[in-house]
Amino acid sequence: MLHLPHGSLALPAFLPDATRGVVRAVDSADLEAVNVAGLVMSIFHLMQHPGATTVKALGGLHAMAGWQRPIVTDSGGFQAYSLIRQNSRFGSLTDRGLVFRPEGKDKLLLTPEKSIQLQLSLGADVAICLDDCTHPADDEATQRESVRRTIAWARRCKSAFVQWGKQRMDGQSAGSSGHAARLFAVIQGGASRALRRECAEALLEIGFDGFGYGGWPVDERGELLSEIVAYTRELVPRALPMHALGIGHPDSVVACARMGYDLFDCSLPTRDARRGRLMIFNEPPSQTHFTGSWWSYLYIGDDKHIKSVAPISEYCDCPACQRYSRGYLHHLFKVKDAAYLRLATLHNLRFMSQLMARLRQLLSNA
Repeated sequence: MLHLPHGSLALPAFLPDATRGVVRAVDSADLEAVNVAGLVMSIFHLMQHPGATTVKALGGLHAMAGWQRPIVTDSGGFQAYSLIRQNSRFGSLTDRGLVFRPEGKDKLLLTPEKSIQLQLSLGADVAICLDDCTHPADDEATQRESVRRTIAWARRCKSAFVQWGKQRMDGQSAGSSGHAARLFAVIQGGASRALRRECAEALLEIGFDGFGYGGWPVDERGELLSEIVAYTRELVPRALPMHALGIGHPDSVVACARMGYDLFDCSLPTRDARRGRLMIFNEPPSQTHFTGSWWSYLYIGDDKHIKSVAPISEYCDCPACQRYSRGYLHHLFKVKDAAYLRLATLHNLRFMSQLMARLRQLLSNA
């Protein structure tokens, strides 16, 4: 269990990406109905729209979104990779922090201190240190610079976190559960074991409540980088929770959970749902041992579903499966009705919550 201001997370747990404060096409009541335990939101996007002052005016992330379960906020480090490292016209990385130049907008400076202050002031249950994210194919010099900068930024994030705690000694930083917010650091180093170890050892010496696997976790074929992902988990004591950042493919989640990873987040299940790729168990989820073809995709746009009266999955209790046929969902998908987006999203998220429940059961008995 991970005890946080807005409740406890049973581990391992999958947290859908609510990047801009919402999981697209569904609301918080919908998420609760399919047993979603927590969310991940992006401080980089929320600081731009609706803006930090607006989020605060609306009562913070939880009140704004009508969500009273845990929220993990990312630092903006991934945007450094996805934007700046891919195209320098979007900004630059310096030891001071990240400089973003969004098209048609004012320049943004995100320092380690500002990232932590924003995450905590908006009500994050878990704040993540600003890091310098890389791709495993980047050269050694780039990876080494990333590790150096990530460690330096983590030290500054920890100082900002401690200072925030001192300023909130009146107890306001703890939610109704009485537990305080946590700070996670991110382990970088690309595909280099030596750099991963160097980064992990330095971060462990600074001291954090948990850690994340940093960097792109798959190769050019989309395959999980199993060896380096497993090795990175081995560098951190099992008593400390570890977040497999950006990992959400069912097979990868199972593999990483067996390695000892505790938290997962990814936009894949919800994005797949919107595009007509629905995840289904090929056997009862309460009985699966995740071997062989235990799951598959159902493509709701296929013509074979036009007149099907079957539910998406006989093993699912989501609103779509309890009330509607494949034929009706096929129709909604083809006419691009918003109802399809909601129902499909809830189905894939229920698949993930069933998956995590079974993993918790198996791992607790191992």
